[in-house]
Amino acid sequence: MTDNHAADRPRRRRRDLTGRYVLITGASSGIGRAAALAVAAKGAVVLLLARREDELAAVVDEVRAAGGQAYGYRCDVTDAESVEQTVKAVLDEHGHVDMLVNNAGRSIRRAVHRSTDRMHDFERTMAVNYFGAVRMTLALLPQMRERKFGHIVNISSAGVQAATPRFAAYLASKAALDKFTEVTAVEMRADNVTFTTIHMPLVRTPMIAPSGKQGPSESPEWAAATIVRALSERPRRIDVPLGTIAEYGSLFTPRFKDWVLHRYYRALPDSPAAKGEIAPETDLEKLAPQRKPHHERSPAGRVSRTVLRRAGRLVPGTHW
Repeated sequence: MTDNHAADRPRRRRRDLTGRYVLITGASSGIGRAAALAVAAKGAVVLLLARREDELAAVVDEVRAAGGQAYGYRCDVTDAESVEQTVKAVLDEHGHVDMLVNNAGRSIRRAVHRSTDRMHDFERTMAVNYFGAVRMTLALLPQMRERKFGHIVNISSAGVQAATPRFAAYLASKAALDKFTEVTAVEMRADNVTFTTIHMPLVRTPMIAPSGKQGPSESPEWAAATIVRALSERPRRIDVPLGTIAEYGSLFTPRFKDWVLHRYYRALPDSPAAKGEIAPETDLEKLAPQRKPHHERSPAGRVSRTVLRRAGRLVPGTHW
C-alpha cells in the first residue's frame, strides 16, 4: 500500500518557504512591499532592498510587527558599487540567499513619436529593468551554484506578449530580461538554480500613476500572491490569460492582432505626463476598474475562465 503522506513530503518541502532567505528588490512600496509581507507570512526571512531608506524601514517594521523576519538594505540596482557592497553585506550577515525576486522596475508610457528627443527614456528603463536585474542575478549566482540551490523570480509584463502600444521603452527592457532568463535557466540546470518569469498584468502601484487609466488592473496583494506561488512551486513562467491570448494572436492572426492594437492605440490618448505636462494627483484605487472578488463573479464568467485556462495550457510554459 502506497504511503500517500510520504509521497507528498518532497512536494511539501518544495513548497515550504520556512527559513528560506528571500531577497526582494524594489521593496519599499507597491508589489515589493506586498510581496515582503506575503513571503514573510509564509515563514521566509525577507531581505529587502530599495533606494528610499525611510520607506524601506517602514516596510521592515511592518513585517516584524506582523511576526515576520525582515532586514532592510539601502541599494540602487543601477549602481554596480551599491549592488556589490549590499550583496557583500547580506552574505556576511546571513551566509547565503536562497531566492531572489527581481521586482525593482521603472515604467514609461509614451508613444515613440514623442520620444524621438528622449533617448534617456530607453536608457532609464534598461538601467533598472534589465541591467539592474542582471546585475543582481550575477552577484548572487556564484553562491547559489556553490550550494547547488537557488531560485530567481523575474517580474516581467504581459505587455511583452501583447506588444502593448506606448510602452516601447518599458517592454523592450522586459523582453531583454525574458531572453536573458531563458538562456541562463538552460545553463543552470545542472547547478539546480531555477528561474520563474512572471508576466504580470497591470497592477495598481505608484509606478503606473502618471500614466492614467489604462484598463482593468490587479492589486499589489494579488501580485504578491503570484510571487509566493512562483517561489513555492517554481514553474518556468506564470502567465495571465491576456498574455496567452496575445501570443495566440501573434502566431495565428498577426494582422488582426496588429489591427486591434492599433485601434487600442488610437482610442487611448497620451497621458499628461507623456505629453510633458504636469499630471494631476491620481487616486490609485480609481486609476483603473478593479476586478470583482471571486465570490461576486457570475457563473458564466467562471466557466469562461475555466475554458480559457484549459486552452491556455496548450501553450508551452503557460502556468495560469
